[in-house]
Amino acid sequence: MTPSETIFNLSPEFFNERDRTLAISGVLSAAAFRFSTGVPALRLKSDVGELVLLPWQGQQIWSAQMSGRILTMKSMFTEPRPDRPYLETYGGFLLHCGFTAMGVPGKGDVHPLHGELPNAAYDSAFLVVGQDDDGAYIGLGGRYQHRVAFNYNYLAQPLVKLYAGRSTFSVSMGIDNLRPKPMEYMYLTHINFRPADFGRLVYSAPCTPERVRARTDLPTHMKFPEGYREFVQEIAIHPERHNVLDPKLPFDPELVLTLTYDADETGWAHSMQVHPDGSADYVSHRPDQLDKVVRWIARPGDQDACGFAMPATAEPEGYTAEKAKGNIRTLPAGGHFQADYRIGVLDAAEAKAMEEKINRILAAK
Repeated sequence: MTPSETIFNLSPEFFNERDRTLAISGVLSAAAFRFSTGVPALRLKSDVGELVLLPWQGQQIWSAQMSGRILTMKSMFTEPRPDRPYLETYGGFLLHCGFTAMGVPGKGDVHPLHGELPNAAYDSAFLVVGQDDDGAYIGLGGRYQHRVAFNYNYLAQPLVKLYAGRSTFSVSMGIDNLRPKPMEYMYLTHINFRPADFGRLVYSAPCTPERVRARTDLPTHMKFPEGYREFVQEIAIHPERHNVLDPKLPFDPELVLTLTYDADETGWAHSMQVHPDGSADYVSHRPDQLDKVVRWIARPGDQDACGFAMPATAEPEGYTAEKAKGNIRTLPAGGHFQADYRIGVLDAAEAKAMEEKINRILAAK
C-alpha cells in the first residue's frame, strides 16, 4: 500500500485546560489540553488504547494505556513540569535521550543527565492522520533544531503513530547533521514500563554474562542500601536471576544492564515483559540501527519502573566513559541517523507465539 496522510500544524494556542477535539477519523481521535502545570499535551485515542504526548517538551510520550492496562511507570510526578532539569520532571513513558551526549555524567563530563533531547523545546509540532501497510493511524510529529555556534547544528524529527485496531504503535526518530562537518553523537530511547510482580523478561539476546552485562561501576549521585552491591555482583555473574521480577529482589534504587541482541530474518529484535496472565508488554527494535539495549529496573517504592528494552548507541555511563570504550558514533556532514521501534501490548496468544519466535532466533545463533 502507498502511504497516504494529512498533516495539521499545531499551535500552543490550541491548548487550554479542557480537552479540545482536533480530529476524528473513524475510531481514532486527537484532543488538545494543558496539564495544571501549564504543559501542553495531545491525547491520541484508538479503539484499543490511548497515548498522551508533549508536543513541545521533548515530544515525550508522557503516558500510555493499551488493552485496558496502564503501561507507564509509577512515578512521584503525576504531571510534567515545564523548564525543569531531567530528574525534576521525570516519569514519562518514553523519552528520547541524547544527542550530543547521553547517560549519567561522569568525571570530566559537562553534559546534562541524558543530554538535551528529553525536554527539548520543539520548534514545531504537527498532528498526522493517514494509512499505511499497518492500517489507519493518527500520530504526532515535530521538529527540533539544536544549534550551538561552532559546535552543533542538527535537526531532530520524531514521529509516533497510533493505529486503529492494534495494541502496538510505532515510534521513530530521524536526526540530520546540518553542519558541513561530522559530529559525534549518542542516543537512547528511555521506555519506562510499569513492572509486573513475577513478570518474566523474554528477549532475543542470549542470557550470558557476555551478552547481558550488569553495570557494577555504580553512579555517585545515588545512595545504595546494604546488600545492594552484592546483589549487582551476583547478577553480573548470573544474569538469568533477574529474568523473573520477584518483588523480593532489591531493585533499589536500580539495576542497569546492557544487552547485545540477535535479530530475526527481517532485522528486528524482540523483548517482552510477560505478565502472570500470559499477556505481555512488548518492544521491538533494529540492531542494525541501535546495536545496544540498556535495561533499567527501579523499584524503590515511590517509583516503580521496568525499562526492559531501551535501545541505544552506547552504554549509559556518560560521554567520557563511553568515548574510552569506543562507543561514541560519528554522523558525517549532512548525514542522517534513523531509529525505529514497535511498542505496546501482546495478548496471551500473541505473547506465546512471540516467545516461540524468540526461542527460534536464539537457537539459530
